[in-house]
Order: sequence, then structure tokens, then C-alpha cells
Amino acid sequence: MRLRHLALSTALSFAAIGAQAADTYTIDPVNSSAIFRVKHFNVAYFYGTFNAIEGSLTWDQAAPASSKIDITIQAASVDSRNEKRDAHLANPDFFDAKQFPVLKFVGSSFKALASERYEVAGEFTMHGVTKPLTITVTKTGEGKDPKGAQRIGFETTFMVKRSDYGMDKMLENIGDDVTVIFSTEGIRK
Repeated sequence: MRLRHLALSTALSFAAIGAQAADTYTIDPVNSSAIFRVKHFNVAYFYGTFNAIEGSLTWDQAAPASSKIDITIQAASVDSRNEKRDAHLANPDFFDAKQFPVLKFVGSSFKALASERYEVAGEFTMHGVTKPLTITVTKTGEGKDPKGAQRIGFETTFMVKRSDYGMDKMLENIGDDVTVIFSTEGIRK
């Protein structure tokens, strides 16, 4: 009887460990960055940011394929360091933030490529258009902050054509290819 109890206890312990293998993180909006780069007048690259980022990450280091990420960016939080230009970027010529308030990436398929590098397939929504998008992400680190909270970081750089998402105004002056640099830091729940 004691041996059966020990075997059952051990099996339940292993099941609990397996069930807890994936950790859930809340995206830290203060320490995450969404940067974009686009060519202006076919002369120089312009860089801007988005300031309102939120989301969650379910990360399973032992089985990355079961990991998931859900990131939402408020379109109206576009920041070009110029109020007039920010208002233009938020209007219907570009992001049309009133009609399409969010940019969103939902990654539902992680595939290990190399040490700390992963291919993430999912869907990206911008300007009300959702398309499949596969990106390569690098795990940039993990550890505890001074308050003891577990944190994890990932970064990616990818390119989209804004015209593919119906954002086709002023293509002769503002480039079609937009490079996105996204660095995210999550806090374990």
C-alpha cells in the first residue's frame, strides 16, 4: 500500500511539474519598445515609436512550440517627436487611429532555430487588415528584478509593406517598406 501511495504521489508531482512548465508573463509597457523606420522623400530614414504597448506571453522554455504571444499597440500612441506629424500619422492618410485603434500581433507557433532564437508564426493586424506574419525573435535575457519579480525579454526586427495593409497614401513621398523593431519585457504573473 505504501509503495502504491508513493508511486501515485510521484506521478502527481511529475504531472504538476509538467503542468507548470509554461509561465505566463504580462508585457511591461514601460520597458518594452515598438520602433518603426520608413524612408522619407526617398532621401533618409525616419524613426518613430509607439508609446502604448500591452499584451501577454506564455513561455515554455522546455517546449517552445507551445508558447504564445499576444501584443497590442494603440495606433494613436504614434510618436514622431512632432505633434503636427503625429496628428497626421494618426489620421485617415496613415493609421486612421479612430477607425482602426490597434496594431496587433498574435503569435501562436514558436519553433526553435538556434540557441535563444525562434521563428514565430502568427497574424499581424494593422489598419484593419490581418495577414499571416512569421518573424524571427531572439530571447535577450531573463532574471529577477530588485523586487524579486521574474522577467523575460525578446526582440525582433521585421519588415512589412504598408500598402499590403491598405495604408497606400503618399507612397511617392513616404516609403512602402516599414521596418519594425520590437523589444518586449515581460513580468511573470
